[in-house]
Amino acid sequence: MSKQLGNLMRQAQKMQEKMAEIQKELALKTCEASSGGGMVTATVNGGQELVALKIEPSVIDPKDVDMLQDLIVAAVNEGLRRSKQMVSDEMSKFTSGLGLNLPGMF
Repeated sequence: MSKQLGNLMRQAQKMQEKMAEIQKELALKTCEASSGGGMVTATVNGGQELVALKIEPSVIDPKDVDMLQDLIVAAVNEGLRRSKQMVSDEMSKFTSGLGLNLPGMF
């Protein structure tokens, strides 16, 4: 029984290490999303961090700040959505090999 427990602990340790490795790799991957026909583009990494934001100068209108703010929010939210999906897809690959289904964890 104790040998089985030891094996289980080693397997859990390996899984933890593999998950940490995947998370590091995902933090280096990015997703782009744009709004306003490409007028605002947000780049988000797999750690759900906004790493870049591009705004076309022609969309900057001091008289219509609300529109620019809306475009930024839309691009960032879509970038975050895509990043979360990328993370979910990668983690699903990992957990499917284990025969686990861990909804809501990633």
